Amino acid sequence: MSQSPNPRTFTDRLRSLFKGILDPIGGFLNRTGLTPNAITLLGLAGTTIGAWFISQGKMTSGGIILLASVMVDALDGTMARLRGESSDFGAFVDSVSDRYAEFITFGGLLYYFISQADYPGVVVTFAATAGSVMVSYVKARAEGLGFEAKVGMLTRVERYIVLIPLLVFNQPFIASLVIAILGNITALQRVFHVRVQGHARMKEARENKEFAQ
Repeated sequence: MSQSPNPRTFTDRLRSLFKGILDPIGGFLNRTGLTPNAITLLGLAGTTIGAWFISQGKMTSGGIILLASVMVDALDGTMARLRGESSDFGAFVDSVSDRYAEFITFGGLLYYFISQADYPGVVVTFAATAGSVMVSYVKARAEGLGFEAKVGMLTRVERYIVLIPLLVFNQPFIASLVIAILGNITALQRVFHVRVQGHARMKEARENKEFAQ
């Protein structure tokens, strides 16, 4: 079955918008001898530091550190492209690092809410974590089966656009609540999107079988 081209995502548009900024920085980092995977791990380390600040209730500092870490993490793909060394393994490492970064970030929020005996905060943070993981898992599983699932209102970039400003303004509960609601809606959007493709694939298979008889 022929596949329609992948839709251009908000993340893709951001990469195009900031290409003129990211390329010179990525080129400079390449000249220093740093590798794209090293930058990926550096971003993860920064996220870990930011999560520690969040866990201690220092939301503004944690949010600013997260912002810096996300900006660093945006450079690894640029560096690989400029080197002409883009690889499946590099993309794999980046995706795994992104998932760990989200777990660590929400872990910091979860620790903070538990330490404050804020049980509604614990619940919404758990729901936000589940939604974030499922958004990524549904896409990965769909693509593994040959479907496309780059749809939905709250992908990884949008989650950080929600999370970081609200942390800077010391609103961790609202941040978790918004991500919990919209993240899980996004996961369901992707499920239904894949369902449509699955039904279309089955219909085409039946028609091909009938034609062959």
